[in-house]
Amino acid sequence: MHSSILIIEDETKVAGSIKRGLEDNYYTAEVAFDGVIGKTMALSNKYHAIILDINLPKMNGFDVCKAIRTTNAKVPILMLTALGSLQNKETGFDAGADDYLVKPFEFKELLLRLRALLKRANQPVSGDVSVLKIADLEVNLETKIVTRGSEIINLTAKEFQLLEYFLRNKGRIISKVDLAEKLWNHTFDTGTNVIEVYVNFLRKKIDKNYSPKLIHTHIGMGYIMKEGE
Repeated sequence: MHSSILIIEDETKVAGSIKRGLEDNYYTAEVAFDGVIGKTMALSNKYHAIILDINLPKMNGFDVCKAIRTTNAKVPILMLTALGSLQNKETGFDAGADDYLVKPFEFKELLLRLRALLKRANQPVSGDVSVLKIADLEVNLETKIVTRGSEIINLTAKEFQLLEYFLRNKGRIISKVDLAEKLWNHTFDTGTNVIEVYVNFLRKKIDKNYSPKLIHTHIGMGYIMKEGE
């Protein structure tokens, strides 16, 4: 069975070129030319991955991504756009995107990123559970509810992914390279401070007003989630 890809792109030449390229590589592909139709198709059908532009008619790609994530937390979403600033990328990842490719692009790179996303999505998670815990912090993977003590903590999609990864690897030092590969993409520029920014966001929400502290920095090595120092 071929992987089914939804392309949400309003530029007909770009959409057509991507569709032909995917079909030449044995994928099936469908196209939506505006955000509203794209959102409807994404929510009404099962796709193995979604390629999503940001500057779309009727509904922008950030909002489309958020809408998809309300009902489907797992489908890989690759944002494809001319908006290449770090702020735009942060907004895209925060909306729930798994990867971000800036126009103009080489189709081969798009294909490599798509294959990596599909491979990651199809990997079974060993010891999968519905609730992850450490100290008084609990994360329900089904309802996406995070609590510490008796308080509910609201996280963005990317913060939730980061916390889940920390919890699945608690007690182990996790490097920036590991985080970049697992939560952003294999070609993520580790020279930026995006990872530090998101770790700090997460710390403020789950650690700042609580004890014991759970996210710790090992200088020059990475981060570790554990109780106490």
